[in-house]
Amino acid sequence: MPQNITIIQGHPDPGGGRLCHALADAYAEGAARAGHAVRSIDVAQLDFPLLRSRQDFETGEPPPSIREAQDLIRQADHLLICYPLWHGTMPALLKGFIEQVFRPGFALEYAEGKWPVKLLAGRSARIVVTMGMPVLAYRWFFLAHSLKSFERNVLRFSGISPVRESLFGMVDAAGDAKRQKWFARMHKLGVRGR
Repeated sequence: MPQNITIIQGHPDPGGGRLCHALADAYAEGAARAGHAVRSIDVAQLDFPLLRSRQDFETGEPPPSIREAQDLIRQADHLLICYPLWHGTMPALLKGFIEQVFRPGFALEYAEGKWPVKLLAGRSARIVVTMGMPVLAYRWFFLAHSLKSFERNVLRFSGISPVRESLFGMVDAAGDAKRQKWFARMHKLGVRGR
């Protein structure tokens, strides 16, 4: 069944051309060929400030670029979120974007003395992370702490489930043959809309 898919490109390089871009492009091509509607948000191209206070987070007015991103996420059945691992976590620009987007009233609805209502239920997501270290080192030595936090504390907490992941390690050492296998894997995932 065709889905509405929103790709969130979280690589902070506005020039593009990075592995994250190529992986997301392979996914988008597969999804489009399978009849899914694909829309994209390129975080590096957006203009938004960092949140600096609780008041701004809870009641501030999101800038136009963030409202547009929220609309694309709201329309989606499935999200693909792609970013490189920097200092063990997502790049600061993507973190700032996530804080701006997943605000009260969009991701969660709060009521006094009650558990928040998850406003993004009914959507699924796949997180794609590239890294210089081996994936096993990230999973077993570092316990994939930042990825697990993002999945649990942001996506699932706002109702997005299931959340799947695709991790690509030792990217600087990967030759063309290996990268082509990665692109083929992302293409298949795009076809499936997963």
